[in-house]
Amino acid sequence: MSAKEWWRSQVDKLVAAKASGRTHSNDQGTTITSDRIKAQMQNVDDLNSTSWVMNDEVVHVFFLETMVDNTQLYETIFLPLQRSDGRDPLQVLPFAKGIAMHEFETAINALLRGHTVLIFPERDLVLEINTFQVEHRAISQSENEATVLGPQDSFVEMLQINVSLLRRRLTTPNLKICTYTIGTETHNKVAVMYLDKIANDQNVERIKTRIANVQYQGFVGMAVLKQMLEDKPYSPFPQFGLTNRPDNATAALLDGRILIILNGSPEAAICPSSFLEMFSSPEDFYNRWSTASLLRFIRFFGLFITIMLTSGYVSVLTYHPEMLPPALLTILSESRSKVPFPPVLEVLFMELVIEILREAGIRMPTKIGQTIGIVGGIVIGTASVQAGLASNILIVLVSISALLSFLPPNFLMSNAIRLIRYAFIIIAGALGLYGQLLMLAFLFAHLLNLTSLGTPYMTPGIPRQWTDLFNSLFRAPMKFIVFRNRMSRAEREKVRPIGEE
Repeated sequence: MSAKEWWRSQVDKLVAAKASGRTHSNDQGTTITSDRIKAQMQNVDDLNSTSWVMNDEVVHVFFLETMVDNTQLYETIFLPLQRSDGRDPLQVLPFAKGIAMHEFETAINALLRGHTVLIFPERDLVLEINTFQVEHRAISQSENEATVLGPQDSFVEMLQINVSLLRRRLTTPNLKICTYTIGTETHNKVAVMYLDKIANDQNVERIKTRIANVQYQGFVGMAVLKQMLEDKPYSPFPQFGLTNRPDNATAALLDGRILIILNGSPEAAICPSSFLEMFSSPEDFYNRWSTASLLRFIRFFGLFITIMLTSGYVSVLTYHPEMLPPALLTILSESRSKVPFPPVLEVLFMELVIEILREAGIRMPTKIGQTIGIVGGIVIGTASVQAGLASNILIVLVSISALLSFLPPNFLMSNAIRLIRYAFIIIAGALGLYGQLLMLAFLFAHLLNLTSLGTPYMTPGIPRQWTDLFNSLFRAPMKFIVFRNRMSRAEREKVRPIGEE
Protein backbone atom coordinates (compact mmCIF):
# COMPACT_ATOMS: atom_id res chain seq x y z
CA MET A 1 0.00 0.00 0.00
CA SER A 2 1.39 3.38 -0.98
CA ALA A 3 1.64 6.30 1.47
CA LYS A 4 -1.19 8.13 -0.32
CA GLU A 5 -3.51 5.09 -0.12
CA TRP A 6 -2.68 4.59 3.57
CA TRP A 7 -3.43 8.24 4.32
CA ARG A 8 -6.74 8.06 2.45
CA SER A 9 -7.74 4.90 4.38
CA GLN A 10 -7.01 6.64 7.69
CA VAL A 11 -9.10 9.67 6.67
CA ASP A 12 -12.00 7.39 5.66
CA LYS A 13 -11.86 5.66 9.06
CA LEU A 14 -11.96 8.98 10.89
CA VAL A 15 -14.86 10.24 8.79
CA ALA A 16 -16.80 7.02 9.40
CA ALA A 17 -16.10 7.18 13.15
CA LYS A 18 -17.19 10.80 13.31
CA ALA A 19 -20.38 10.04 11.39
CA SER A 20 -21.21 7.10 13.67
CA GLY A 21 -20.62 9.30 16.71
CA ARG A 22 -23.05 11.88 15.41
CA THR A 23 -25.64 9.21 14.71
CA HIS A 24 -25.31 7.87 18.22
CA SER A 25 -25.74 11.36 19.66
CA ASN A 26 -28.82 12.04 17.60
CA ASP A 27 -30.34 8.69 18.52
CA GLN A 28 -30.21 9.64 22.18
CA GLY A 29 -32.27 12.76 21.39
CA THR A 30 -30.85 14.82 24.27
CA THR A 31 -33.37 17.50 25.16
CA ILE A 32 -32.00 20.94 25.94
CA THR A 33 -32.53 21.83 29.58
CA SER A 34 -30.75 24.19 31.94
CA ASP A 35 -29.55 21.31 34.15
CA ARG A 36 -27.98 19.47 31.21
CA ILE A 37 -26.18 22.60 30.00
CA LYS A 38 -24.80 23.16 33.51
CA ALA A 39 -23.67 19.55 33.69
CA GLN A 40 -21.98 19.77 30.30
CA MET A 41 -20.27 23.07 31.20
CA GLN A 42 -19.18 21.95 34.65
CA ASN A 43 -15.94 23.59 35.91
CA VAL A 44 -16.24 26.31 33.26
CA ASP A 45 -15.89 29.27 35.60
CA ASP A 46 -16.67 31.99 33.05
CA LEU A 47 -20.13 30.52 32.37
CA ASN A 48 -22.92 32.81 33.56
CA SER A 49 -26.18 30.95 34.07
CA THR A 50 -29.09 32.97 35.40
CA SER A 51 -32.83 32.51 35.60
CA TRP A 52 -35.19 35.47 35.13
CA VAL A 53 -38.90 35.86 35.60
CA MET A 54 -40.20 38.12 32.86
CA ASN A 55 -43.92 38.72 32.43
CA ASP A 56 -44.64 35.80 34.78
CA GLU A 57 -42.50 33.50 32.63
CA VAL A 58 -39.22 31.82 33.59
CA VAL A 59 -36.28 32.38 31.24
CA HIS A 60 -32.93 30.59 31.62
CA VAL A 61 -30.02 32.61 30.22
CA PHE A 62 -26.56 31.18 29.49
CA PHE A 63 -23.50 33.06 28.20
CA LEU A 64 -19.73 33.20 28.66
CA GLU A 65 -18.68 36.36 30.46
CA THR A 66 -15.27 36.44 28.73
CA MET A 67 -16.86 36.61 25.26
CA VAL A 68 -19.90 38.85 25.79
CA ASP A 69 -20.32 42.53 26.60
CA ASN A 70 -22.78 42.91 29.49
CA THR A 71 -24.02 46.31 28.30
CA GLN A 72 -24.88 44.93 24.87
CA LEU A 73 -26.52 41.93 26.52
CA TYR A 74 -28.84 44.14 28.56
CA GLU A 75 -29.75 46.45 25.67
CA THR A 76 -30.33 43.77 23.02
CA ILE A 77 -31.94 40.99 25.11
CA PHE A 78 -33.04 41.80 28.63
CA LEU A 79 -34.60 45.22 28.00
CA PRO A 80 -36.68 44.11 24.95
CA LEU A 81 -37.91 41.03 26.85
CA GLN A 82 -38.99 43.14 29.81
CA ARG A 83 -41.07 45.29 27.49
CA SER A 84 -42.49 42.40 25.48
CA ASP A 85 -45.74 42.01 27.48
CA GLY A 86 -45.74 38.26 26.89
CA ARG A 87 -45.36 38.39 23.13
CA ASP A 88 -43.50 35.76 21.12
CA PRO A 89 -39.75 36.17 21.85
CA LEU A 90 -38.95 35.66 18.16
CA GLN A 91 -40.93 38.82 17.39
CA VAL A 92 -39.31 40.78 20.22
CA LEU A 93 -35.76 39.64 19.39
CA PRO A 94 -35.38 39.99 15.62
CA PHE A 95 -31.78 38.70 15.54
CA ALA A 96 -32.57 35.53 17.49
CA LYS A 97 -32.43 32.10 15.87
CA GLY A 98 -34.39 29.10 17.05
CA ILE A 99 -32.78 25.83 18.06
CA ALA A 100 -34.69 22.57 18.08
CA MET A 101 -35.14 21.07 21.54
CA HIS A 102 -33.15 17.93 20.64
CA GLU A 103 -30.16 19.81 19.15
CA PHE A 104 -28.16 19.89 22.37
CA GLU A 105 -24.78 19.92 20.60
CA THR A 106 -25.84 22.94 18.51
CA ALA A 107 -26.72 24.89 21.65
CA ILE A 108 -23.37 24.08 23.30
CA ASN A 109 -21.43 25.10 20.16
CA ALA A 110 -23.37 28.38 19.98
CA LEU A 111 -22.58 29.06 23.62
CA LEU A 112 -18.86 28.42 23.08
CA ARG A 113 -18.79 30.79 20.08
CA GLY A 114 -19.88 33.70 22.27
CA HIS A 115 -23.62 33.48 21.63
CA THR A 116 -26.25 33.84 24.34
CA VAL A 117 -28.63 30.88 24.75
CA LEU A 118 -32.15 31.52 26.07
CA ILE A 119 -34.39 28.68 27.24
CA PHE A 120 -38.15 29.22 27.63
CA PRO A 121 -39.28 25.98 29.33
CA GLU A 122 -42.98 26.87 29.29
CA ARG A 123 -42.89 27.47 25.52
CA ASP A 124 -40.45 24.58 24.72
CA LEU A 125 -38.40 27.24 22.94
CA VAL A 126 -34.60 27.67 22.73
CA LEU A 127 -33.03 30.73 21.13
CA GLU A 128 -29.48 31.76 20.34
CA ILE A 129 -28.40 35.37 19.79
CA ASN A 130 -24.99 36.45 18.52
CA THR A 131 -23.60 38.64 21.31
CA PHE A 132 -19.94 37.88 20.66
CA GLN A 133 -17.75 40.89 21.43
CA VAL A 134 -14.14 40.69 22.56
CA GLU A 135 -11.07 42.88 22.40
CA HIS A 136 -8.96 42.39 19.29
CA ARG A 137 -5.82 43.76 17.73
CA ALA A 138 -6.28 46.94 15.76
CA ILE A 139 -5.58 47.04 12.03
CA SER A 140 -1.94 48.00 11.64
CA GLN A 141 0.86 48.03 9.11
CA SER A 142 2.13 44.72 7.80
CA GLU A 143 5.53 43.79 9.24
CA ASN A 144 6.21 40.73 7.07
CA GLU A 145 5.30 42.36 3.73
CA ALA A 146 6.16 46.01 4.35
CA THR A 147 6.14 48.30 1.32
CA VAL A 148 6.80 51.99 0.74
CA LEU A 149 3.98 52.49 -1.77
CA GLY A 150 0.42 51.25 -1.67
CA PRO A 151 -2.03 50.52 1.20
CA GLN A 152 -0.55 49.93 4.62
CA ASP A 153 -3.34 47.95 6.33
CA SER A 154 -3.04 44.24 7.06
CA PHE A 155 -5.16 41.33 8.22
CA VAL A 156 -5.80 40.71 11.91
CA GLU A 157 -6.84 37.63 13.90
CA MET A 158 -10.59 38.24 13.49
CA LEU A 159 -12.25 36.54 10.52
CA GLN A 160 -15.05 39.09 10.33
CA ILE A 161 -12.61 42.01 10.13
CA ASN A 162 -10.51 40.29 7.46
CA VAL A 163 -13.59 39.66 5.34
CA SER A 164 -14.66 43.28 5.76
CA LEU A 165 -11.24 44.48 4.54
CA LEU A 166 -11.81 42.55 1.32
CA ARG A 167 -15.45 43.66 1.05
CA ARG A 168 -14.31 47.29 1.06
CA ARG A 169 -12.18 46.65 -1.99
CA LEU A 170 -14.53 44.31 -3.86
CA THR A 171 -18.03 45.77 -3.75
CA THR A 172 -19.54 43.14 -5.99
CA PRO A 173 -22.11 40.40 -5.39
CA ASN A 174 -19.80 38.03 -7.28
CA LEU A 175 -17.55 37.82 -4.22
CA LYS A 176 -18.63 34.49 -2.75
CA ILE A 177 -17.83 33.32 0.78
CA CYS A 178 -18.27 29.74 2.00
CA THR A 179 -17.57 29.10 5.70
CA TYR A 180 -16.68 25.78 7.30
CA THR A 181 -16.08 24.64 10.86
CA ILE A 182 -13.03 22.39 11.23
CA GLY A 183 -11.04 21.01 14.15
CA THR A 184 -12.50 18.41 16.49
CA GLU A 185 -11.54 20.45 19.57
CA THR A 186 -11.10 24.04 18.42
CA HIS A 187 -13.99 24.26 15.92
CA ASN A 188 -12.16 26.87 13.85
CA LYS A 189 -14.09 28.80 11.25
CA VAL A 190 -12.59 28.80 7.77
CA ALA A 191 -13.76 31.03 4.93
CA VAL A 192 -13.22 30.14 1.27
CA MET A 193 -13.49 33.27 -0.88
CA TYR A 194 -13.56 33.57 -4.65
CA LEU A 195 -15.07 35.67 -7.42
CA ASP A 196 -17.93 33.94 -9.17
CA LYS A 197 -17.76 33.82 -12.99
CA ILE A 198 -13.99 34.40 -12.76
CA ALA A 199 -12.56 31.64 -10.52
CA ASN A 200 -12.41 28.16 -11.98
CA ASP A 201 -15.25 25.97 -10.68
CA GLN A 202 -13.07 22.85 -10.54
CA ASN A 203 -10.51 24.64 -8.36
CA VAL A 204 -13.26 25.87 -6.04
CA GLU A 205 -14.76 22.42 -5.64
CA ARG A 206 -11.33 20.88 -5.09
CA ILE A 207 -10.59 23.28 -2.23
CA LYS A 208 -14.00 22.72 -0.67
CA THR A 209 -13.54 18.96 -0.82
CA ARG A 210 -10.11 19.11 0.80
CA ILE A 211 -11.32 21.33 3.63
CA ALA A 212 -14.34 19.07 4.22
CA ASN A 213 -12.02 16.03 4.50
CA VAL A 214 -9.57 17.62 6.96
CA GLN A 215 -9.58 15.71 10.25
CA TYR A 216 -7.47 17.31 12.99
CA GLN A 217 -7.85 18.43 16.60
CA GLY A 218 -7.44 22.10 15.77
CA PHE A 219 -5.49 24.77 13.93
CA VAL A 220 -3.59 27.60 15.59
CA GLY A 221 -2.52 29.27 12.35
CA MET A 222 -3.14 29.37 8.62
CA ALA A 223 0.32 27.92 7.92
CA VAL A 224 -0.69 24.71 9.74
CA LEU A 225 -3.92 24.29 7.78
CA LYS A 226 -2.12 25.09 4.52
CA GLN A 227 0.21 22.14 4.97
CA MET A 228 -2.77 19.78 5.13
CA LEU A 229 -4.31 21.18 1.94
CA GLU A 230 -1.26 21.29 -0.33
CA ASP A 231 -0.70 18.78 -3.13
CA LYS A 232 2.78 17.67 -1.99
CA PRO A 233 3.04 18.02 1.80
CA TYR A 234 6.51 16.43 1.93
CA SER A 235 8.13 19.11 -0.22
CA PRO A 236 10.07 21.92 1.52
CA PHE A 237 8.61 24.43 -0.94
CA PRO A 238 5.28 26.13 -0.18
CA GLN A 239 2.68 25.38 -2.86
CA PHE A 240 0.14 27.96 -1.69
CA GLY A 241 0.85 31.64 -1.37
CA LEU A 242 0.59 33.24 2.06
CA THR A 243 -0.14 36.93 2.56
CA ASN A 244 -1.36 39.26 5.27
CA ARG A 245 -2.02 42.20 2.94
CA PRO A 246 -5.61 42.82 1.76
CA ASP A 247 -4.41 44.48 -1.45
CA ASN A 248 -2.37 41.41 -2.40
CA ALA A 249 -5.34 39.16 -1.60
CA THR A 250 -7.65 41.36 -3.69
CA ALA A 251 -5.30 41.18 -6.67
CA ALA A 252 -5.28 37.37 -6.34
CA LEU A 253 -9.10 37.23 -6.32
CA LEU A 254 -9.28 39.40 -9.42
CA ASP A 255 -6.84 37.05 -11.14
CA GLY A 256 -9.16 34.09 -10.54
CA ARG A 257 -7.45 32.66 -7.47
CA ILE A 258 -9.09 31.33 -4.31
CA LEU A 259 -8.50 32.66 -0.80
CA ILE A 260 -8.61 30.61 2.40
CA ILE A 261 -8.90 32.61 5.64
CA LEU A 262 -8.78 31.01 9.09
CA ASN A 263 -10.31 32.65 12.14
CA GLY A 264 -7.53 33.42 14.62
CA SER A 265 -4.82 33.78 11.97
CA PRO A 266 -3.72 37.06 10.31
CA GLU A 267 -2.78 35.38 7.04
CA ALA A 268 -4.68 34.32 3.95
CA ALA A 269 -3.66 31.42 1.72
CA ILE A 270 -3.72 32.00 -2.05
CA CYS A 271 -4.22 29.05 -4.37
CA PRO A 272 -3.15 28.05 -6.88
CA SER A 273 0.29 29.69 -6.80
CA SER A 274 3.45 29.24 -8.82
CA PHE A 275 7.14 29.16 -8.00
CA LEU A 276 7.89 32.51 -9.60
CA GLU A 277 5.10 34.21 -7.68
CA MET A 278 6.97 33.50 -4.44
CA PHE A 279 9.50 36.11 -5.62
CA SER A 280 6.90 38.77 -6.43
CA SER A 281 6.06 41.58 -4.04
CA PRO A 282 2.79 43.57 -3.90
CA GLU A 283 4.93 46.66 -4.50
CA ASP A 284 5.87 45.41 -7.98
CA PHE A 285 2.63 46.81 -9.38
CA TYR A 286 3.04 50.12 -7.54
CA ASN A 287 6.51 50.69 -9.05
CA ARG A 288 7.23 51.47 -12.67
CA TRP A 289 7.48 48.38 -14.86
CA SER A 290 11.25 48.74 -15.40
CA THR A 291 12.01 49.00 -11.66
CA ALA A 292 9.69 46.10 -10.83
CA SER A 293 11.32 43.89 -13.46
CA LEU A 294 14.79 44.66 -12.10
CA LEU A 295 13.76 43.82 -8.54
CA ARG A 296 12.17 40.54 -9.64
CA PHE A 297 15.35 39.52 -11.46
CA ILE A 298 17.42 40.29 -8.37
CA ARG A 299 15.13 38.24 -6.11
CA PHE A 300 15.00 35.26 -8.47
CA PHE A 301 18.68 35.02 -9.34
CA GLY A 302 19.52 35.67 -5.70
CA LEU A 303 18.10 32.18 -5.10
CA PHE A 304 20.74 30.53 -7.28
CA ILE A 305 23.53 32.70 -5.90
CA THR A 306 22.71 31.87 -2.29
CA ILE A 307 22.60 28.10 -2.89
CA MET A 308 25.69 28.02 -5.14
CA LEU A 309 27.99 30.58 -3.51
CA THR A 310 29.14 28.85 -0.32
CA SER A 311 28.79 25.38 -1.84
CA GLY A 312 30.95 26.57 -4.75
CA TYR A 313 33.57 27.71 -2.23
CA VAL A 314 33.62 24.18 -0.80
CA SER A 315 33.79 22.36 -4.14
CA VAL A 316 36.48 24.61 -5.65
CA LEU A 317 38.82 24.50 -2.65
CA THR A 318 38.28 20.76 -2.10
CA TYR A 319 38.35 19.33 -5.63
CA HIS A 320 38.81 22.01 -8.30
CA PRO A 321 41.44 24.59 -7.26
CA GLU A 322 42.69 24.69 -10.88
CA MET A 323 39.44 26.47 -11.88
CA LEU A 324 40.49 29.66 -10.05
CA PRO A 325 42.84 32.29 -11.45
CA PRO A 326 46.29 32.12 -9.80
CA ALA A 327 45.87 35.50 -8.08
CA LEU A 328 42.52 34.55 -6.53
CA LEU A 329 43.82 31.11 -5.55
CA THR A 330 46.76 32.75 -3.78
CA ILE A 331 44.41 35.01 -1.79
CA LEU A 332 42.23 32.06 -0.77
CA SER A 333 45.27 29.97 0.22
CA GLU A 334 46.63 32.76 2.41
CA SER A 335 43.19 33.29 3.95
CA ARG A 336 42.90 29.59 4.87
CA SER A 337 46.50 29.10 5.93
CA LYS A 338 45.59 29.05 9.66
CA VAL A 339 42.29 27.14 9.34
CA PRO A 340 42.73 23.50 10.47
CA PHE A 341 39.34 22.28 9.20
CA PRO A 342 38.37 21.16 5.70
CA PRO A 343 36.25 23.70 3.76
CA VAL A 344 32.98 21.80 4.22
CA LEU A 345 33.25 21.85 8.03
CA GLU A 346 34.36 25.47 7.96
CA VAL A 347 31.33 26.50 5.90
CA LEU A 348 28.87 24.46 7.97
CA PHE A 349 30.25 25.99 11.17
CA MET A 350 29.76 29.55 9.93
CA GLU A 351 26.34 28.80 8.47
CA LEU A 352 25.18 27.39 11.81
CA VAL A 353 26.53 30.45 13.62
CA ILE A 354 24.47 32.70 11.31
CA GLU A 355 21.37 30.57 11.94
CA ILE A 356 21.89 30.79 15.71
CA LEU A 357 22.26 34.57 15.56
CA ARG A 358 19.16 34.83 13.40
CA GLU A 359 17.03 32.68 15.71
CA ALA A 360 18.30 34.49 18.81
CA GLY A 361 17.48 37.86 17.27
CA ILE A 362 13.95 36.78 16.39
CA ARG A 363 13.14 35.43 19.85
CA MET A 364 14.36 38.51 21.73
CA PRO A 365 12.75 41.96 21.99
CA THR A 366 13.16 44.07 18.87
CA LYS A 367 15.84 46.50 20.05
CA ILE A 368 17.88 43.82 21.83
CA GLY A 369 17.52 41.41 18.89
CA GLN A 370 18.86 43.97 16.40
CA THR A 371 21.82 44.72 18.67
CA ILE A 372 22.66 41.05 19.13
CA GLY A 373 22.40 40.41 15.39
CA ILE A 374 24.77 43.23 14.47
CA VAL A 375 27.24 43.10 17.36
CA GLY A 376 27.21 39.30 17.55
CA GLY A 377 27.91 38.97 13.84
CA ILE A 378 30.81 41.40 13.95
CA VAL A 379 32.35 40.00 17.13
CA ILE A 380 31.98 36.33 16.22
CA GLY A 381 33.15 36.89 12.65
CA THR A 382 36.24 38.83 13.69
CA ALA A 383 37.07 36.41 16.50
CA SER A 384 36.65 33.39 14.20
CA VAL A 385 39.12 34.81 11.69
CA GLN A 386 41.67 35.74 14.37
CA ALA A 387 41.34 32.34 16.04
CA GLY A 388 41.83 30.53 12.75
CA LEU A 389 38.40 28.89 12.77
CA ALA A 390 37.33 30.47 9.45
CA SER A 391 38.80 32.51 6.62
CA ASN A 392 37.88 36.15 6.13
CA ILE A 393 36.70 35.47 2.58
CA LEU A 394 34.25 32.85 3.88
CA ILE A 395 32.82 35.42 6.32
CA VAL A 396 31.99 37.64 3.34
CA LEU A 397 30.47 34.79 1.32
CA VAL A 398 28.33 33.52 4.21
CA SER A 399 27.07 37.04 4.94
CA ILE A 400 26.09 37.56 1.30
CA SER A 401 24.30 34.18 1.19
CA ALA A 402 22.39 34.99 4.39
CA LEU A 403 21.24 38.33 2.98
CA LEU A 404 20.21 36.82 -0.34
CA SER A 405 18.08 34.17 1.39
CA PHE A 406 15.83 36.95 2.72
CA LEU A 407 15.12 38.47 -0.71
CA PRO A 408 11.94 36.43 -1.42
CA PRO A 409 8.88 38.24 0.02
CA ASN A 410 7.44 34.86 1.02
CA PHE A 411 8.95 33.85 4.39
CA LEU A 412 8.26 30.13 3.83
CA MET A 413 10.20 30.26 0.57
CA SER A 414 13.12 31.87 2.43
CA ASN A 415 13.11 28.98 4.90
CA ALA A 416 13.08 26.46 2.03
CA ILE A 417 16.10 28.16 0.46
CA ARG A 418 17.97 28.05 3.78
CA LEU A 419 17.30 24.31 4.02
CA ILE A 420 18.39 23.31 0.53
CA ARG A 421 21.56 25.41 0.89
CA TYR A 422 22.81 22.91 3.46
CA ALA A 423 22.14 20.06 1.04
CA PHE A 424 24.23 21.81 -1.63
CA ILE A 425 27.09 22.38 0.85
CA ILE A 426 27.19 18.75 1.97
CA ILE A 427 27.07 17.27 -1.51
CA ALA A 428 29.70 19.79 -2.69
CA GLY A 429 32.00 18.50 0.06
CA ALA A 430 31.38 14.91 -1.08
CA LEU A 431 31.37 15.19 -4.89
CA GLY A 432 32.53 18.70 -5.73
CA LEU A 433 31.16 20.61 -8.70
CA TYR A 434 29.66 17.40 -10.09
CA GLY A 435 27.63 17.05 -6.89
CA GLN A 436 26.44 20.65 -7.14
CA LEU A 437 25.16 20.16 -10.67
CA LEU A 438 23.59 16.83 -9.68
CA MET A 439 21.75 18.51 -6.80
CA LEU A 440 20.70 21.38 -9.08
CA ALA A 441 19.24 18.90 -11.58
CA PHE A 442 17.41 17.13 -8.77
CA LEU A 443 16.07 20.49 -7.56
CA PHE A 444 14.69 21.34 -11.01
CA ALA A 445 13.18 17.86 -11.36
CA HIS A 446 11.50 18.24 -7.98
CA LEU A 447 10.09 21.68 -8.83
CA LEU A 448 8.79 20.43 -12.17
CA ASN A 449 7.04 17.57 -10.38
CA LEU A 450 5.22 19.87 -7.94
CA THR A 451 1.67 21.08 -8.48
CA SER A 452 -0.47 23.67 -6.80
CA LEU A 453 -4.12 22.67 -6.77
CA GLY A 454 -3.41 20.44 -9.76
CA THR A 455 -1.65 23.22 -11.71
CA PRO A 456 2.08 22.88 -12.60
CA TYR A 457 4.15 24.72 -10.02
CA MET A 458 6.67 26.06 -12.53
CA THR A 459 4.19 28.16 -14.52
CA PRO A 460 4.63 30.77 -15.92
CA GLY A 461 8.31 29.82 -16.12
CA ILE A 462 6.97 27.21 -18.54
CA PRO A 463 4.01 29.33 -19.71
CA ARG A 464 0.63 27.85 -20.54
CA GLN A 465 0.22 30.77 -22.94
CA TRP A 466 2.74 33.35 -24.12
CA THR A 467 0.94 36.26 -22.47
CA ASP A 468 1.93 34.82 -19.05
CA LEU A 469 5.44 36.10 -19.74
CA PHE A 470 4.17 39.67 -19.33
CA ASN A 471 3.80 39.07 -15.60
CA SER A 472 6.55 36.64 -14.70
CA LEU A 473 10.18 37.61 -14.11
CA PHE A 474 9.56 40.48 -16.49
CA ARG A 475 6.74 42.80 -15.46
CA ALA A 476 5.43 44.45 -18.61
CA PRO A 477 3.70 47.86 -18.65
CA MET A 478 0.09 47.73 -17.51
CA LYS A 479 -1.32 48.29 -21.00
CA PHE A 480 0.11 44.94 -22.11
CA ILE A 481 -1.33 42.94 -19.20
CA VAL A 482 -4.68 42.11 -20.79
CA PHE A 483 -5.06 38.41 -19.95
CA ARG A 484 -5.25 36.76 -16.55
CA ASN A 485 -2.62 34.24 -15.62
CA ARG A 486 -3.54 30.93 -17.23
CA MET A 487 -2.44 28.91 -14.21
CA SER A 488 -5.62 30.06 -12.42
CA ARG A 489 -7.72 28.72 -15.34
CA ALA A 490 -10.13 31.63 -14.91
CA GLU A 491 -13.55 31.48 -16.52
CA ARG A 492 -12.91 34.88 -18.09
CA GLU A 493 -9.48 35.20 -19.63
CA LYS A 494 -9.31 38.96 -20.09
CA VAL A 495 -9.00 41.51 -17.30
CA ARG A 496 -10.61 44.28 -19.32
CA PRO A 497 -14.22 44.44 -20.46
CA ILE A 498 -13.24 45.52 -23.98
CA GLY A 499 -13.54 42.53 -26.32
CA GLU A 500 -14.44 40.21 -23.46
CA GLU A 501 -15.44 36.77 -24.64
